Amino acid sequence: MIAEEQNIIQRLREEPNRTLKWIYDSYYSYVCSVVYKMVNDSVIAEDIAQEVFFEIWKKREQIELNVAFRPYIRRAAVNRTLNHLRGKKIVFEEQESALEISNDQYTTLDHLQAGELQETINKTIENLPDKCRVVFALSRFESLSYQEIANQLDISKKTVENQISKAIKILRSAVSVVEEKDI
Repeated sequence: MIAEEQNIIQRLREEPNRTLKWIYDSYYSYVCSVVYKMVNDSVIAEDIAQEVFFEIWKKREQIELNVAFRPYIRRAAVNRTLNHLRGKKIVFEEQESALEISNDQYTTLDHLQAGELQETINKTIENLPDKCRVVFALSRFESLSYQEIANQLDISKKTVENQISKAIKILRSAVSVVEEKDI
């Protein structure tokens, strides 16, 4: 790690108000964009960004950098966002849910079964492990490539592939239970 990065932490301890303002001015937009890519809501992104800077302020005496400051604050933003998502189960709804299909060729039973299937899919996605849910959401709902997800979450492409495979396996299992019940 370069001395300049360590200097940020040293300055934060020596001149906390001035240095935090500089960090905030320098990194606020970056932190908001990192968070926004994960939550797709600018108000929530700004709230989480504020929390990241507040945590830096609270932990200014304990922070030890093993990496440059930019990756450090990115990881803090990702972790804070994952904590937010963990606390608030995300409800994923397709733009065209199975309940909205209105075609005369489908019976009431078909609509009920489609609705039950959609509900099962939504609940299964909500209950995926946190990292798995975030990776799956970024892939399927934000249409990011595996490499883009890896870069955004600061994980390997192989980890992304594994998390997507895990999510699909869990979803297939849940859907097969619904299908077996309907038979």
